[in-house]
Amino acid sequence: MTQIIFITIIVILVADFGLERFLSYLNIRYSRIKLPDILADIYDAEKYEKQQQYFRTNSIFGMYSSAFSFLLTLGMYLGGGFGWLDRYLAGYNLNGTLQSLLFFAVIFLANDILTTPFSIYDTFVIEQRFGFNKITPKLYILDKLKGYLITVIIGGGLLWAIISIYNYTAEYFWLLAWSIVTIFSLFMSMFYSELIVPLFNKQTPLEAGELRDAIEKFAESVGFKLKNIYVIDGSKRSTKANAYFTGLGPKKRIVLYDTLMDKMTTDEIVAVLAHEIGHYKHKHTIKNMLISLPSTLILFYLLGLMLKSDSLAQALGGTHASFQLNVLGFGIIYSPVSLILDLMTNQLSRKYEYQADSYASDHGFGIQLISGLKKLSETSLSNLTPHPTYVFFHYSHPTLYQRIINITDTK
Repeated sequence: MTQIIFITIIVILVADFGLERFLSYLNIRYSRIKLPDILADIYDAEKYEKQQQYFRTNSIFGMYSSAFSFLLTLGMYLGGGFGWLDRYLAGYNLNGTLQSLLFFAVIFLANDILTTPFSIYDTFVIEQRFGFNKITPKLYILDKLKGYLITVIIGGGLLWAIISIYNYTAEYFWLLAWSIVTIFSLFMSMFYSELIVPLFNKQTPLEAGELRDAIEKFAESVGFKLKNIYVIDGSKRSTKANAYFTGLGPKKRIVLYDTLMDKMTTDEIVAVLAHEIGHYKHKHTIKNMLISLPSTLILFYLLGLMLKSDSLAQALGGTHASFQLNVLGFGIIYSPVSLILDLMTNQLSRKYEYQADSYASDHGFGIQLISGLKKLSETSLSNLTPHPTYVFFHYSHPTLYQRIINITDTK
């Protein structure tokens, strides 16, 4: 049984890497096709050549970085590295919870150290070359340190709770761990912008004026209660623009990147926010939550069963079942199921995006939404012709071309 599990893990790892490389190859080849007429006005000849260079540079770099991670992971499994680390830490005679936490901490830190050079190259070479990067080395280091702090406090705390539950009551682990994760997710959905975002960015209320009046006027016209409208200083890290809704109930807020306000008209920004309001009106957030809750519950139930398997731990080089080794092994074995669920989730998400676009169009902002989406694509040098198969596997949003066709049909 141990040998079968080991072979299964290796096959899944190799198959996943092979699939991703094949999809990337298709996407790169497909990017050379002629732009559809409705997208031809986004880039001039010079800007389009720059976009093509940016896309291919990122694609090739992604292949190198993913190959490095794959070989590193494969080597750990083939060489029994995870089992060795587990046995080494066991020599310190730590309690089960502390040993598991230390195990994951070592893996996290080692992975971060080994992959940081790729992150630095991406930020300070690729993004810099194409005019996107605004991060200074000092800010990059501060972000890293803050990220470590959040990982230790929040990630470590949540992991400690889950491991402690398993060590205390393995029988009801799946139900209690699922409850903890669900409560935590709801809490973060409500308070993320108040607790986490301020560690990295400054958020200030949108000043009174034409834009705020236009946003509040539209929100009031569709019966959407909204008081919290903030501007975030995204320009200190990148020239790319964005906007999003966050929070639930009275904690919901609109967050506009300052770069978005520099590049889009008032009507275009309202159109983008009308799209976001469309998500709320169609109850997409609640629907996604109702879908994720049972799937997460099943995941924890299956994990609870697999945590008892000595064979799974032995396949990773261990001697007997341990929380940390069995979690790693389960993560690989479960990945085909996760892939199928992701495909279904992406399909549903793309449907939701069409509905939100239609909502904005139905309220008279179709043309403005199209022009706004085009500007967002142009300023971020987006690939306008992704391969359909790549879209099927990876895109949670329809392509720009598909969205424009949908909006045009809705008007």
